[in-house]
Amino acid sequence: MRHLLNPLDFSVEETNALLELAIDIENNREKYSKICEGKKLATLFYEPSTRTRLSFEAAMLNLGGSVLGFHSADSSSAAKGESVADTIRVISSYADIAAMRHPKEGAPLVASKFSSIPVINAGDGGHQHPTQTLTDLLTIKRMKGSISDLTVGLCGDLKFGRTVHSLINALIRYPNIKFVLISPEELKVPDYIRDDVLKANNIEFSEVTSLDEAMPELDILYMTRVQKERFFNEEDYIRLKDTYILDKQKLKHAKKDMYILHPLPRVNEISVEVDNDPRAAYFKQAEFGVYVRMALILTLLEVK
Repeated sequence: MRHLLNPLDFSVEETNALLELAIDIENNREKYSKICEGKKLATLFYEPSTRTRLSFEAAMLNLGGSVLGFHSADSSSAAKGESVADTIRVISSYADIAAMRHPKEGAPLVASKFSSIPVINAGDGGHQHPTQTLTDLLTIKRMKGSISDLTVGLCGDLKFGRTVHSLINALIRYPNIKFVLISPEELKVPDYIRDDVLKANNIEFSEVTSLDEAMPELDILYMTRVQKERFFNEEDYIRLKDTYILDKQKLKHAKKDMYILHPLPRVNEISVEVDNDPRAAYFKQAEFGVYVRMALILTLLEVK
């Protein structure tokens, strides 16, 4: 039995196979529509989510399975003080696979140690978000044709953004990936990403504060919101939240085949006027997330 707790839990070969399965699912939806009949997915979401939770639910329903779970800690026995370990022990007798989102880093890892069913990390604090990473990789593959020889701009909250940390870890395993890290000084990538991941693996990267200056060299622009829930005081959030706003004017300097990704939800870091630009891939990215999670459920349940 396998779990997915970290984007690196799957080798590059396994990741590529999963992405190919997701593409096959996208192209042959009817073929997979009943493959998980009788199987149940438990969604254990200790903090709010729209896209991730609903895409997991849509994925299992699209496969012919069913879904049970909770969407906040307040609506679970966690409100009474029940531990993650006890919760997953109980859920293991109700479902065949579980997806967990938790505000505390490492909570899905704890769950996996006490679970008798596969556990998928659907986001743990500011730590990891592996299924979003798989979604990002699929989007890049579908829009650019391959995951190699790319300059990837990561813009916004690079300090707290778990999607950014996970994506960097995943992309460095592919050939000729270069990063441009675009953020205010206060939201730069943590030292462990800069030193232990990028520098330790001899990955080419630069750190800049200007999105305008970085734009012309980018093949992918990954925008992120400044996350209010990760700040300890509102003054810092208000000061930093509007640092980068992508609009049509900024896109004039971008390549014609550059694609814009965003893990969503957005606040105002991408102007709505950008939505109709052919380079805007973030809503397509959300759609791809369903296919990726369908492929992941099949892979972890070993359903053929």
